Amino acid sequence: MIESDATYVVMGLLDADSIAFAIGKTLQSFGAKVIYTVQNERMKKIFFDRSKKLTDEDRADLDIRFCDVTVEEEVETLFNGIEGSISGLVHSIAYSNPKTCLGEEFHTDAIDDLTKGFHISAVSLATVTKFAQPKMTEGGAVVALTFASERAFAFYNWMGVNKAALEAVVRGLARRHGKDNIRVNAVSAGPVFTIAAKHIPGFEELGQTWAKSSPLNWDPNQAQPEVAGAVSFLLGPYSKQITGQTLYVDGGASIIGGELLPHER
Repeated sequence: MIESDATYVVMGLLDADSIAFAIGKTLQSFGAKVIYTVQNERMKKIFFDRSKKLTDEDRADLDIRFCDVTVEEEVETLFNGIEGSISGLVHSIAYSNPKTCLGEEFHTDAIDDLTKGFHISAVSLATVTKFAQPKMTEGGAVVALTFASERAFAFYNWMGVNKAALEAVVRGLARRHGKDNIRVNAVSAGPVFTIAAKHIPGFEELGQTWAKSSPLNWDPNQAQPEVAGAVSFLLGPYSKQITGQTLYVDGGASIIGGELLPHER
């Protein structure tokens, strides 16, 4: 499924409960080499280094590098510093200021915050793909993480806009990099309870929404492995003719109209 001894870059590591970490561990289980990126050393110390789920030996075995995706020079330095070729790239990065871009009111005057969120959540996918492409000497795959952008959820507001933009970037990059034999896709996961998710107002309500509409009983507390498996599929050789697509891994909630009725549960 995943090339043994191939190198994959997983961007957006936060802590041991993050989707990025679950993806990396799944890739490693297939024998792949994984390079993780964190925004900066401060973020690593605050979140990852304090995780009680990892031993010092576990941490020492990880290849973690720093990269702020809004700084093009850092992205270029990251990929120039990787020896050999890479087979795939995962973009598990998103941001919206919860005080100004999320919450009960959609309207906001915080234009700088909107711009920053758009840059981090959507534009950065194009930036990292641009610098990753020369390292994909035999082609490869890029996978971004998105969330139900076709619907408007309470509180989610401008993050929903950013995710819609991210999916448009996926399609644009898929068209641009087809000639490079690079596939670009997205995985739209249902709500997953992580540290990052806790900062999104109303995220618990999203979990409740999925509980009412998922035919497969989506569990936000246990979903990381399922998402990681789908990402691995899109990175691997069994998806060689799939590009520009959004794969829903959400327990089926995205296809349900209204809520499941008692006899359907």
